[in-house]
Amino acid sequence: MIIWINGAFGSGKTQVAYELHKRIDNSFVFDPEEAGFYISSNMPYALSKDDFQDYPMWRSFNANMLEEINKEFQGIIICPMTVTNSDYLYEITKNLNIKHYSLIASAQTIEKRLRRRGEKKNAWAFKQIERCVDALSDEAFNDHIQTDNLSIDDVVEEIARRSKITLHPDTRSTLKKKMDRIFVWKKHIRIFG
Repeated sequence: MIIWINGAFGSGKTQVAYELHKRIDNSFVFDPEEAGFYISSNMPYALSKDDFQDYPMWRSFNANMLEEINKEFQGIIICPMTVTNSDYLYEITKNLNIKHYSLIASAQTIEKRLRRRGEKKNAWAFKQIERCVDALSDEAFNDHIQTDNLSIDDVVEEIARRSKITLHPDTRSTLKKKMDRIFVWKKHIRIFG
């Protein structure tokens, strides 16, 4: 099974993905962004695009990679990735057994979360809020999980419930959980120039 966690930048996708991974036996977090960064940094300027998702090779690479991992890996693949173009999402996932969840929140909640993680008001992620909120509210991006008043733990539990997955109890201390989340945050800091 593949669990695709969609949502606006700052919606909590990555934190939720790694929390699920910690609580599900035999799970793996697959990050489609990595292929995008590789393609973007190895593309001649004349062929470059503003959004790596617009490269057909990014979509085909991730589709092929997920198909291959899914065929060989006898566990759950967790994929946190914002995709607001329904055609692109379909192109990547059409041959996969996928549970797709969109983490939905108001623009104000997303702004607050982005500020909390250190983003500045003029940062790239802030500029994407309206586009993401509008696109992900569409039925094409169901199953929606309204997260304005949910914690990361609440979202993890909701995804597990909807996916019919049993989670291990979270026995970490509050401090350990906080440290784990800081580590995930630091590992995934992206600088957009």
